[in-house]
Amino acid sequence: MHAFVLALFRGTSSFCATGLTFGTLFFAAALTPSLIPRTHIIQGILCGLVFAIGYGIGVLFGALWRYLELPEIRGRKRAILKIGVGIICLVVTLAALGSSAAWQNSIRAAMDMPSVPSVYPVTLTAIALAVFLTLLAISRILIRLGQYISSKMHPVMPRRVANVIAASVTAFLIWTIANGLLINTAFNSLDASFKRYDALMEPDRVQPSSPNKTGSAASLIDWRDLGRAGREYIASAPTAVEISAFTGRAAMEPVRVYAGLNVGNTPQARARQALEELKRQRGFERSVLVIAVPTGTGWVDPSAMIGLEYLHDGNVASIAMQYSYLNSPLSLLFQPEYGIESARALFETVYEYWKSLPVDERPKIYLHGLSLGAFNSQSSVSLFEILDAPLNGAVWSGPPFPSPLWRSMTRNRNPDSPEWLPVVRDGAFVRFMNQNGEAPGNGTEWGVMRTVYLQYASDAIVFFDSSVFYREPEWMKEPRGPDVSADLRWYPIVTALQLVVDMAFADTAPMGHGHVYAPEHYLDAWREVASAEGWQSEDIDRLKQYLRHKVDEGNAEGFEERGG
Repeated sequence: MHAFVLALFRGTSSFCATGLTFGTLFFAAALTPSLIPRTHIIQGILCGLVFAIGYGIGVLFGALWRYLELPEIRGRKRAILKIGVGIICLVVTLAALGSSAAWQNSIRAAMDMPSVPSVYPVTLTAIALAVFLTLLAISRILIRLGQYISSKMHPVMPRRVANVIAASVTAFLIWTIANGLLINTAFNSLDASFKRYDALMEPDRVQPSSPNKTGSAASLIDWRDLGRAGREYIASAPTAVEISAFTGRAAMEPVRVYAGLNVGNTPQARARQALEELKRQRGFERSVLVIAVPTGTGWVDPSAMIGLEYLHDGNVASIAMQYSYLNSPLSLLFQPEYGIESARALFETVYEYWKSLPVDERPKIYLHGLSLGAFNSQSSVSLFEILDAPLNGAVWSGPPFPSPLWRSMTRNRNPDSPEWLPVVRDGAFVRFMNQNGEAPGNGTEWGVMRTVYLQYASDAIVFFDSSVFYREPEWMKEPRGPDVSADLRWYPIVTALQLVVDMAFADTAPMGHGHVYAPEHYLDAWREVASAEGWQSEDIDRLKQYLRHKVDEGNAEGFEERGG
């Protein structure tokens, strides 16, 4: 072990040729396309990180080679080999940089985005080099720290024991500093920042004057206690006049109920208050009731609800409850239990009251959630507790890859259906849809409960998996999804890191791709789950165009704050 440690330290005293070789190959692979287009700045940061990881692997490989005392090439042959490998790496790098714009444009073409003339390879490379050198410097400082600790213990204990203890102490110090200082400090700062943002009162979003609105003077929930996302959700509801003007039929004002974090001290208290507000607005007298679970910040996607409300002439009630100030990735990382507990409390409270109503007088009841909301919504209900009074269905969009129910359905799909658009048996209970509709192979008849997963093949939040580090995923094989680049290739470690970046920027994709779900695709999903009479195919097409226009032109509340 001592010999291995010495070999490793020798590899860090200067630039390691093996490390540079691995790093260069990793750098070139990182330039290839993944699921989401990247700017040259993001691409440079990614390439620098990947180069550093490849370099580290190369250093470890060289140290292991020397530790095992395997034969090494020396003298003139070694010099020639270095020159040859260097030339190959240079050619590979230049070729990858030369192709990088075309690779990025292959993603953009799949998403109907305009092409870019260049990815600014010089700037990109400079950024990557700066990132690599920074990470290399940090790693060498940590190694020197381990060496220093080990040298102080050599006089009082065996050298190998000292090396092990030094490595353990160094790792402990790194973890303590990173977790106890950096991560906790960053978390507390972000939590406070998101909390202040949530409490910010928007001057152009006034309190509703209608007593039939959540947050009005007659409401059981104060306008200020809705939070920013809640006020946005209430304000973004279409009016009966707007719906009627489009359909030409009499319409109702949709009921939207929302409870912010300040409404109660516990999820159960907030859920009870939300239920009372829903009862006050006579939401249980509507034909459709949706229990919606928001994203981490409390945001409910208006694209998901507005189409359903038009589809049913406003005869829809929805209820949602905030559980966090943080965005979804941070909420899932630091407070995973909060969302599930909140979703569970809201479902139990509303469902138990709904179940107590006469069967022929209660509305049809559905679940909905986007992203982390889909994850929590799926976790809020158990099949066995609803056997005596089944739900009518659910629409879950962009379910994150850890979602147990989604993973089970995907894993047990019919063998002839792709992972990015599965078919489960005859589709009587669950169906998967994307921008092109549901997968061929589903039957025509639905069962008692109707569940639709709306997902795009380009959504890394849905399709990331830790196994991508060492195995090509099924969704990457032919045939591929409609908005996935034909130039996408799998590389160990590199592709997984690309997908991690894709997850971080999934909301930057154009609507209808990535993690940005379009109202017309939601409409198709709701038509499967909660169909309505009186609509012709040409009317549905016109409604899709109308909803998309509201989004594209910024003609509706709530769409500009997309995210969460």
